[in-house]
Amino acid sequence: MSSLQASIGPLLVNGSEPEDGKTQDGRADQKRDFSNGNNLPTNLYPSITTSNHPNVDQFASSHLINYGTTFLPDLIVSASHLSLFTAPSPGSSSPYGRAITDWTSGQMSSLLGHSHPEIVSVISSHASSLDHLFSGMLSPPVLNLAKRLTSVLPDGLDRAMFLSTGGESNEAAIKMAKTYTGKFEVVGLGASWHGVTAQANSVQYHAGRRVGWPLMPGGLMLPSPNAYRCHQGFRKREEKGLKGDGASGGEEESKKGDADEKENGKKNQGENEEEWEYDWEAEMLYGWRLIDQQSCGSLAAVIVEPIQSSGGMHVLPHGYLRRLKTECEKRGMLLIVDEAQTGIGRTGEMVAINHDGVVPDILTLSKTLGNGLPLSAVVTSHAIADVCAERDFLFYTTHVNDPLPAAVGDKVLEIVVRDDLVSHARRMGEILHSGLNQLKKRYACIGDVRGRGLMAGVEIVEDRRKGKEPGLELAKRIGDRAYELGLWCNLSTHPSFGGTFRIAPPITISEKEVREGLAVLEEAFRGVEGTLPLY
Repeated sequence: MSSLQASIGPLLVNGSEPEDGKTQDGRADQKRDFSNGNNLPTNLYPSITTSNHPNVDQFASSHLINYGTTFLPDLIVSASHLSLFTAPSPGSSSPYGRAITDWTSGQMSSLLGHSHPEIVSVISSHASSLDHLFSGMLSPPVLNLAKRLTSVLPDGLDRAMFLSTGGESNEAAIKMAKTYTGKFEVVGLGASWHGVTAQANSVQYHAGRRVGWPLMPGGLMLPSPNAYRCHQGFRKREEKGLKGDGASGGEEESKKGDADEKENGKKNQGENEEEWEYDWEAEMLYGWRLIDQQSCGSLAAVIVEPIQSSGGMHVLPHGYLRRLKTECEKRGMLLIVDEAQTGIGRTGEMVAINHDGVVPDILTLSKTLGNGLPLSAVVTSHAIADVCAERDFLFYTTHVNDPLPAAVGDKVLEIVVRDDLVSHARRMGEILHSGLNQLKKRYACIGDVRGRGLMAGVEIVEDRRKGKEPGLELAKRIGDRAYELGLWCNLSTHPSFGGTFRIAPPITISEKEVREGLAVLEEAFRGVEGTLPLY
């Protein structure tokens, strides 16, 4: 792909490059070669060129409702695997203009890559013969998905319903928790994102709350477990020779924990600052004391993401979920875990709760389950499902248990299990995080690298040697340069995000593609003033 031919070599990871088209784990490189026009996807809009398509901003301001974003200038006319394609120039012999490598899987959703041939086949066959039904009818795809999904989840997550979006699944989960407990107060974490529907929005604390009118009553907040920027009152001296329970800064590349990992997350407070440990447990208990003081005695549930993606890719510290479950049980509350982005293999486990061995009362899935199609799931225990049914739980929607998206979700799970993509995501995540940590060593504007598996956050600061002042304008220039070079990494400009790149490529990404993306990112840092190269 011409857009990925950077003028520098790929970063060396683990001391060697793959040879003979093979990855270090022995898998053949599955990259689709678009560089000479071969294997290009069909352009459904061949008459559109850069000279005749409308200015995106002008068209949007005239014909589209703004829903809280700034549109990128390119018009995307096709997508395949990791590549997004723009409209071509007039008279061009190519059906496309630029090829852009998508390191966010669309909206963190295209788990297997864009236009995966088996997914395309399922969509085509079901669009032609079994697409949508009356909501009281069942079909084989729904039965198959329910059976396959619950078979790959821990015991206690036994029964499922299928909806359309993550916000919708969280709305249903919260309503289910209120129905089951007979209570109405719901606790979320600071910097969380659960959706824009009424109940989901009322318990998220990243954005969207300042609407000027009351949200759903009963929303309460625990502090965000941010190991990199925790309050001074929740630090403690690190005990030498002991590994603390704080959040991992980068991917845990080995059980031993190397020097790169120790630089990140819980310990990186500036290069000359003494070592410390994030006391997340003290912070959590402080939050619970405040909640107990505020509560009117009707605590129903806690909802939490294993990785706070929209809040800056913060991984919950090891032990956090287990302690949270304990605190819920003390108060007769349910634990809801929202795995919209972490679910179905992305973190190196089928679901991220497996990292801690914690089974929530209710699990929600979305984005990754449908590989970009609108499909979400609510999964719970037999006991909770039975009680909710007895109490007339109602969440009857137009597209509940629709066959076409259910067939897609079933195929996604089949492919993930069949191709052992969970292990592949773990291995590619190690390479990704190792490369990002090498960038961190090289550039003093990178304050922290964190994440798990093929989810990574890179936080940009002014100069980590002097502190943690967010480098928002610098981060934008780096992101713009990476996009010019053909690599898309999401950077939110929201203040609570803190100038952090969110990286979440499809879990079908090859080792070669990971290294190429790292090389482009390196070129972006190298070409932007203010990144503070150290060597």
